[in-house]
Amino acid sequence: QVQLVESGGGLVRAGGSLRLSCVASGSIGIINDMGWYRQAPGKQRELVAVITSGGSTNYADSVKGRFTISRDNAKNTVYLQMNSLKSEDTAVYSCAAVVVTTNGETNYWGQGTQVTVSS
Repeated sequence: QVQLVESGGGLVRAGGSLRLSCVASGSIGIINDMGWYRQAPGKQRELVAVITSGGSTNYADSVKGRFTISRDNAKNTVYLQMNSLKSEDTAVYSCAAVVVTTNGETNYWGQGTQVTVSS
């Protein structure tokens, strides 16, 4: 089994910053893509940012220039630096990882961490 645990969420004023972290642990072989998703109340979950094992990144248009995804492969950790936060960034943020095990590739999800941006 693989567990993903997020941290770093909280309440911040508009224009402020937060840094989310997600650590993967358990029976990890190789971690391919890692990413962050978010779901606001009454809305569908959406991709925020993704990073490959080689470091290539992709972002949702709504966060480009404000958010930065990074990872530390030695620590099985992915980060999301969020700057210039807006009220519309308020959501539950979850990390995801594509992990290669003896059974092949499996998608794992964290429980999520709440980010609330006050205007």
